[in-house]
Amino acid sequence: MLSLVIISGLLALTSGKPCDTDGSNSQLLLTLNQNLLRSLETQEGLPNPSVHIALRLSSHHNPTKESEHLDRLKNNLHNDLQSSLSSSQSVVGLLALYALALKSSCYDLNTVTFTVAERSETLLTHLKKQMELEKEHIAFSQRPLTNYYQYSLGVLALCASGIRVNNHVSHKLIKAAEQEQFKHGDVESVDTYAVAGMALQCVKDAGSQVHNAAELDAALTKIKQKLLASRRPDGHIGNEFSTGLAVQALLALGSPVGECAASMEAMRRDARSSTYNNPMAVSQILPALHQKSYLALKTKNCLNEDDTLVLEPLDPVVVLPSDTKVTLMVEVVTSSGATALYSVDVTKGSSLLEALEHLKGRNVGFTFETETSLWGPFLSAVNGEQARQSDRRYWHLSSDGTALNEGVSDFKIEAAQRIAIRNTSY
Repeated sequence: MLSLVIISGLLALTSGKPCDTDGSNSQLLLTLNQNLLRSLETQEGLPNPSVHIALRLSSHHNPTKESEHLDRLKNNLHNDLQSSLSSSQSVVGLLALYALALKSSCYDLNTVTFTVAERSETLLTHLKKQMELEKEHIAFSQRPLTNYYQYSLGVLALCASGIRVNNHVSHKLIKAAEQEQFKHGDVESVDTYAVAGMALQCVKDAGSQVHNAAELDAALTKIKQKLLASRRPDGHIGNEFSTGLAVQALLALGSPVGECAASMEAMRRDARSSTYNNPMAVSQILPALHQKSYLALKTKNCLNEDDTLVLEPLDPVVVLPSDTKVTLMVEVVTSSGATALYSVDVTKGSSLLEALEHLKGRNVGFTFETETSLWGPFLSAVNGEQARQSDRRYWHLSSDGTALNEGVSDFKIEAAQRIAIRNTSY
């Protein structure tokens, strides 16, 4: 089952103009838009609702390809969600993204149903039920069944779809923001702060009844402060892959240009240097660079849309195999603290996934399994030991002591290094 991970925002009643982009960057936006559209042709596994949302929030469109992708969402992703709901799995995050993707195409959500225990109910009804389960789990365990990133997506999807969010549900998110519970392990999750900010701003804009309006404002203020405090000297907020959602949150909260201009430029700079090769990453920065956030879906109008986005045939790219080998040390640390160390020579430029496959093939006792996520494959078992979300554990990856910001299929081995794979709780 696809899994998700994690971010925030606030209301700034200032006279400053909104975060802006320079018109000279229009070609970059068009290129990112084309790259994201082209990714649909090579997409593996289930269709990605986040990619669909980004395409629909863009200024340029290809109605035929977007319609084809919508059909894949309504069939392949819908069937996968149906299977998960039938087996009582917690899929609030993916269900929320599915609802947002359908709304981005102005699809009537009241016509989308799932059947569980011979009872047919709408997508939004199932999302509300999942949110109730998450809320109840917070009451008893001080944390959601999934995580606050998915919980925030659920609040955002309900609100953006015009559904009044239960004030008990929104209050749990407000309290979590106040108590700074948006963490992944010991590290604050910028992604979660961002999505929570957009969700709570939507609740505020909708005029929904909350336990305490002042408390909501205080939570939004704290979220904005957390985002701005996470900004690095190079402009990124958190890291290169959390900045997109962070800027979306700041946009949703009306930040003046001075608060996000550096972050916008950081994303443009990294986009030009090909940092964002993963479609999921592009899907989060593209709306921000178009000066939009997921809140724009609430009032999305699908009339008279541009239809000029075309894909020219690509010239075949010949990649010459590298003869350069680099030595990779791989350390596995189990949940008990037991360690195992392996060494393998791999071709320079290989992905970490390819390197681990090569190590596994040497039959030296190293094994691993992967599962699929919206970001691509992730490690689910190493040397026979599982790291399950249900147990609040995951395989933490680092290179020479620095945590990896990319997944196993995206991180490239360019030099000799030591990769640590640690079974970690969160």
